Amino acid sequence: MRHTMSKMLLLTLLSIVVLFVVPAVIHAALWLAEDRPHSWRSADWSSAGTLPRPAEEHDASIRIMAARTGGLKGAFSVHSWLVLKRAGAASYDRYEVVGWGSPVRRNGQPPDGRWYSNEPRAIYTLKGPDAERLIPEVERAISTYRWSERGTYRIWPGPNSNTFVATILSAVPELDAALPPTAIGRDYPAGPWLARTPSGGLAVSLGGFAGAKIGPREGFEINLGGLVAGVRFNDFAVLLPGFGVLGEDF
Repeated sequence: MRHTMSKMLLLTLLSIVVLFVVPAVIHAALWLAEDRPHSWRSADWSSAGTLPRPAEEHDASIRIMAARTGGLKGAFSVHSWLVLKRAGAASYDRYEVVGWGSPVRRNGQPPDGRWYSNEPRAIYTLKGPDAERLIPEVERAISTYRWSERGTYRIWPGPNSNTFVATILSAVPELDAALPPTAIGRDYPAGPWLARTPSGGLAVSLGGFAGAKIGPREGFEINLGGLVAGVRFNDFAVLLPGFGVLGEDF
């Protein structure tokens, strides 16, 4: 019995090293090899020009934007935010959570602003009547966000910027959207430790420090310290810590 348990423990440790430690270290090395800003003061926060001009987009729209975050954290995680626009509106509204002052911010940065000089990307877009109908629900979920007071932000394991977006998506399931595996903090529990995923699967979270998901869209994911490894089956993809969806930006 003791020999069997020792083998199982060794196999578990080896799996953690292969699935989590090795990919994370490799991606961190690749990340640090590139020239990056030394602080937020020297970083570029300007518009990346990735969104159409509001006057050119007549329909209502809901977007989830994401960009790699700053410093060494960027090797492992993205920062995500919401961009809303009602039909015929003259501007976009950007909603996000930050780690200083009052956490929930509206239009603190350009809607498609770079984050610590890193280019943003729209990872989800909904346009037209459905977006117009759901915008009030999204705004209502933002106004009742649980961790909106000063001092409630926590960079790891949450609640952080990705916890905010994930909570809004959970509150408005009709969006049928999910954050990428590199959105550390998305699995911080806003509800029970065992819950349904938007696609009808199951998710278990141990305070955001560890967890797992299985479902039609999620495939099978294991979360260890916010790092995610797994595989998706419908649109086959391999998920690795730091790399996110292998072959994609996130």
